[in-house]
Amino acid sequence: MNERKRERPDDYFKDWKEREALAEGMIPLVGRMARESNVKCYIYGRSLVNQSVLEIMKAHRYVRQVEENELSEFETFPVLQALSELNLGPAHIDVGRLAVNYYDKGEGSGMSIQEYVAAEVADLVGAGAKPVDEPVDVVLYGFGRIGRLMARILIDKTDGGDCLRLKAIVVRKGKAPNDLVKRASLLRRDSVHGAFDGTIRVDEERQSFVANGNEVKVIYADSPDSIDYNEYGINNAIVIDNTGVWRDEAGLSLHLKSNGVSKVILTAPGKGDMKNVVAGINNDIIGANDTIISAASCTTNAIVPPLKALDDEYGIVTGHVETVHAFTNDQNLIDNYHKADRRGRSAPLNMVLTETGAAKAVAKVLPQLAGKLTGNAIRVPTPNVSMAILNITLGRETTKEALNEYMRNMALHSTMRKQIDYSNSPEVVSTDFVGSRTACVYDAQATIVNGTQAVVYLWYDNEFGYSCQVHRILEQMAGIAYATYPKKG
Repeated sequence: MNERKRERPDDYFKDWKEREALAEGMIPLVGRMARESNVKCYIYGRSLVNQSVLEIMKAHRYVRQVEENELSEFETFPVLQALSELNLGPAHIDVGRLAVNYYDKGEGSGMSIQEYVAAEVADLVGAGAKPVDEPVDVVLYGFGRIGRLMARILIDKTDGGDCLRLKAIVVRKGKAPNDLVKRASLLRRDSVHGAFDGTIRVDEERQSFVANGNEVKVIYADSPDSIDYNEYGINNAIVIDNTGVWRDEAGLSLHLKSNGVSKVILTAPGKGDMKNVVAGINNDIIGANDTIISAASCTTNAIVPPLKALDDEYGIVTGHVETVHAFTNDQNLIDNYHKADRRGRSAPLNMVLTETGAAKAVAKVLPQLAGKLTGNAIRVPTPNVSMAILNITLGRETTKEALNEYMRNMALHSTMRKQIDYSNSPEVVSTDFVGSRTACVYDAQATIVNGTQAVVYLWYDNEFGYSCQVHRILEQMAGIAYATYPKKG
């Protein structure tokens, strides 16, 4: 059995510099595999693509929480080297898990690291088939908070351009003469999420902006059915409607009347019989013939994964969901008229008690919980990152320690690990979760258990984390599915 060296280094600084050099050496390997072969590399779900040296090192450090032993670049670099020497087809490969399986779990006993890696990805060698035959065009209808974050995600994941390509955004013409420049500027700078990671140039003549080489047309329109996308070189596009103006099938079907559109995703709870989908939970209901679906709400995405996990293990008898939600554009900066109760009061100055439909929306995703949950919301004076508090009665007694360990395993080793993250720090606050890519982060330190009564606290980036969930649904709607390695663990 292979064993990792666990002793502390005699010289921390020397050890750091050696690991730093290895992380620096990983960048061209990771970049070339992503760009040329569409192979994305990860460390326990943390992407290594387009990451800095320090971000790669932090991803290694994160594994301490997962496997109770810090993962070293000394172990992952040989895995990456071995992968880079193989002729691999498109895939998502977790380099961290491969390294841990080899060194800690002895799965490669008797093999060299090169032999082990080659055996693990044997069916991927020479597999040149792309996830889709042709790149899939994507249009963002609306360019607000979610629209701009979706643009960032799509551009960041363009890589070789074989899969999803952001081709256009659709907005109403602004009153400023330099409208195009202003749209690009909003993508370039963000008060919450920071600067765009890359370069953006504006091409007034072509009515577009170019972000990291991606030319994105800016189309001005007042209604979804008034655009001929073919005129912009856009065909069979998936439209992501971020406006929230049309939330039923009749309204969203207007998009399908425009030339060049094949499917529509709504980034809000859908009304009527529309399928409301939470990636990683009920996305199997998406059929090949579905043309309109809803990605539900940010809060529904945040609470459904842990609710499913808890219901699967303990059974949920009844419960209440209270969301402490960041304020949104739907509220007023200062007191002014609003059709909803209380929401007319100043968002930056008040905690505003309001309603949420997330608890009822859970039943559309998890029918077994219909009628078991109530919900309410408090809007608070922070611009991003929210919290959901689940106060639930379980079907059997447990302890805080047992419940936390179960949720830790669900977050790190289950099929829901892209939806649920896990935090065991007693010092985290909301801003620590800006940029989180999961639907929610389970706060183990805050958990309260008394017999069958449990109170669970979930952080979620209601902007970026939700946008990542939408992107996962977008990939499925586009027919994009990557082989993942290792195949177990």
